[in-house]
Amino acid sequence: MSQQKTSRPKARLPRGFRDRSAGEIAAERALIDTIRKVYESYGFSPLETPAFEYTDALGKFLPDVDRPNEGVFSLKDDDEQWLSLRYDLTAPLARYVAENFQNLPKPFRRYQVGPVWRNEKPGPGRFREFTQFDADTVGSASPAADAELLMMTCDALEALGLKRGEYVVKVNSRKLLDGVLESVGLSPDDFARRGIVLRAIDKLDRLDRKGVEALLGNGRKDESGDFTKGAELQLDQIERVLKFVSVSHFEPDMRTSDWGSNFKFWERDFGNTANGAAGLAELKAITGILKVCEYDAARIRLDPSIIRGLDYYTGPVFEAQLTFPVTNEAGETVVFGSVAGGGRYDDLVARFTGQQVPATGISIGVSRLLTALQSRGLTGDVEPLIVVLSMGDAAQSFAIARELRAAGLRAESYVGTKKIPDQLKYADKRGAALVVMEGEDERANGKITIKDLKRGAEVSKSVESRAEWVGARAGQETVDRGKLVEKVREMLARKG
Repeated sequence: MSQQKTSRPKARLPRGFRDRSAGEIAAERALIDTIRKVYESYGFSPLETPAFEYTDALGKFLPDVDRPNEGVFSLKDDDEQWLSLRYDLTAPLARYVAENFQNLPKPFRRYQVGPVWRNEKPGPGRFREFTQFDADTVGSASPAADAELLMMTCDALEALGLKRGEYVVKVNSRKLLDGVLESVGLSPDDFARRGIVLRAIDKLDRLDRKGVEALLGNGRKDESGDFTKGAELQLDQIERVLKFVSVSHFEPDMRTSDWGSNFKFWERDFGNTANGAAGLAELKAITGILKVCEYDAARIRLDPSIIRGLDYYTGPVFEAQLTFPVTNEAGETVVFGSVAGGGRYDDLVARFTGQQVPATGISIGVSRLLTALQSRGLTGDVEPLIVVLSMGDAAQSFAIARELRAAGLRAESYVGTKKIPDQLKYADKRGAALVVMEGEDERANGKITIKDLKRGAEVSKSVESRAEWVGARAGQETVDRGKLVEKVREMLARKG
């Protein structure tokens, strides 16, 4: 009689997702707590929205086929309604504001942190699930709300340990960009060419002036031979666009100057359109507040190459970038780049209510920022762990661990095998800072033994008995039982 083969699932991780270790989780938790304290110090309050939203609430990701799988992860519930995992934290905020508008204080100021999901092709450093930390002010059209977010972002980055000069928050205005496009003769209805121009400006960090000129003109062929259609602007139009962006990329002296130099330059050439004048007025109001509050152009810089989403933002846009070099997956030294972005989006709530509600916000990419901080040695660590060895009396080891925890220390009682070598190997694998042991001899004499596990791996490989372990005196101290907590704190302080 043949035996039926047991079918077992294969242990494998879905593409674009990842498991995370205790160290990374602790570092992320410390990062989030630091940002949270800064945001709450500004008066922002927390909000949580569910992971799932009705798919039609996600705007441009509305399904147009039998299964909505373009950009979002979706499913149908039991009443045949499409639900999708949230793509970001802003669309759920817009739904929440529209649903609760009458009962909310205006402006409504909230922060939210949590995972978001994107049904996109994964790649190196590009995951389908990642964490964002957002702050938004809804219900205020004042440029002061934008200025506040800029200052708060600077404060958060510095609270995380970044020094001035290691980051810059760049600011532009979509209204000013619209004014530039009007000045070169591109009407608001010419969506295709306007989009090409904006994408060309957005590529300034990756292409030289010649490459941008090609995209503004007839088009550009890249190194692989692929051709990208251009905006087909005339030479005088191309020069006018390049003149606008020259402040940030082609004239370094102007890039690092004060805000006033930028305004004089733009006002002369682009302030004669309604949108251009409105954009300049908003930027002047923002920088006026920044100046009074002593946030200078070295920390917050005007940069006309900042575009953000083509159809999403309606006013000031901003992007926080880190300026120091890191080594990428290919072993190349590159500047780290963007870790946060946002801007004013006055039309999002109107999708639900038909009524325009002004709003502005910024989103920090937590996972990306964490990677940058780790490269600088600025991330928080797990509190040091103390493992209490089990020496025949489990209750006693639990009592010792409880005493350490009551003193505010992180301690656990070992619950596995009774063999000392195995217990030491366990403590070493756990990354424990210290082990505590109270055997019969120690207990009879009112003593307790504490060992520093800095060399735990080497010791655990050679130790075969308790006597041999006690004999390995390096980093080990035996003290009066009543001085346990005092001695543990002293040894942890020596370890830093």
